[in-house]
Amino acid sequence: MTVLPNRVLRALERFNAAYPWDHNAHYHQWILRQLPPRFGSALDIGSGSGDLARLLAARAHEVQGIDSDPAIISRAQRLTSPATPVTFTVADALTGIPAGPYDVITCVATIHHLPFTKALSIFRRHLAPGGTLVIVGLFRAQTAGDYVLGTIASPLNAATGWLKNKGRRAPRPVSMTALTRPAEMSFSDLVREAHDALPGARLRRRLFWRYTLVWHRR
Repeated sequence: MTVLPNRVLRALERFNAAYPWDHNAHYHQWILRQLPPRFGSALDIGSGSGDLARLLAARAHEVQGIDSDPAIISRAQRLTSPATPVTFTVADALTGIPAGPYDVITCVATIHHLPFTKALSIFRRHLAPGGTLVIVGLFRAQTAGDYVLGTIASPLNAATGWLKNKGRRAPRPVSMTALTRPAEMSFSDLVREAHDALPGARLRRRLFWRYTLVWHRR
């Protein structure tokens, strides 16, 4: 997703493996800034090891975290204090969402595993009036601007990993053990389909190979 020479890319890959950091967790505080100080219920789709769900629980009366991977749900449950108002469930994001509606729905690095428009329609149906949907997703580079952004992100990614790990080699965080797959949709395709499904949705390209979507249901 960059225009860097292959030898440079390979060197960066080795460096990043030695100093890993979670690109998705990088956006957790940004997600919180899109949300009210307090709200009733939240749903985190593709909750993984539960980091975001636990952050949401500091503001919400109750939080549901769902993921299709039983192993990562089990890990999330072990990492979460029984006093935290979060329930983690093994569930399919299209057919198994626990009954809502929800004041907040979040979905980080998960929707590219799903049929995009269908997923948005389902998320919309489970969002309460006045609620907020926040998505952080991946997109396929298509334009020159996409490749330039990816090229800028590559050295920043390495520097961030080194700083976050304080210059020490480290294992991958638990949150990075979930299954991954490359994105298939370009940013322009995402914008077009999102605006059809969620009129007024705000989408932005972001650093570290991510985009964001925010939508408020009236």
